[in-house]
Amino acid sequence: MVDSLGESLDRALESAFTRRIPQSAQAQMNYLVKQLKGTKAAAQALGVSQRTVERYVSGKIRRPRRDLRARLEREVKKRWQPQIRAKARKKAASTGGIVVSTRAKFGFTAASGTTDDARTRDITQALPPEWADRLYTAREQGATEQRLQQIAADGLAQMYFRANNTRAHGLDVELTDVEQIEIQL
Repeated sequence: MVDSLGESLDRALESAFTRRIPQSAQAQMNYLVKQLKGTKAAAQALGVSQRTVERYVSGKIRRPRRDLRARLEREVKKRWQPQIRAKARKKAASTGGIVVSTRAKFGFTAASGTTDDARTRDITQALPPEWADRLYTAREQGATEQRLQQIAADGLAQMYFRANNTRAHGLDVELTDVEQIEIQL
């Protein structure tokens, strides 16, 4: 399964963490209950019963099923070190930018007589801070995966295909059939 661009954006922020998330299921569940201010909210976030959450907190259940383990880890990572996450996002959006590495099919809309057939390309390109800000802002506002891909395609179009708008003016880029995508800060 191919990771989504949204997941890759989240993983990039997680790379800034200064401490590991809690390792045991009980410690993760305790953290989640504390963050969500109750076992009922934690149960809703994980899609399990409140009683199941209480059993993990008390230590009566120690090893979650694989799917629950993944959901629990994902929910903890979402809330882990929010100040570190915010600082990394601010740095990417103001001074640092991001690096997009992708293997995807790129198609073009350009002047007649040019090739616009989509083909698979491997591209690694640094995008300036404004593109990082656009991607993270869209992610926070709940943008769809297609919208995030379009923002990334627009950034790649400007920086990679149009060389920061110094050539190929009017070239529109479409990103489809994403095989792999990774974001780095």
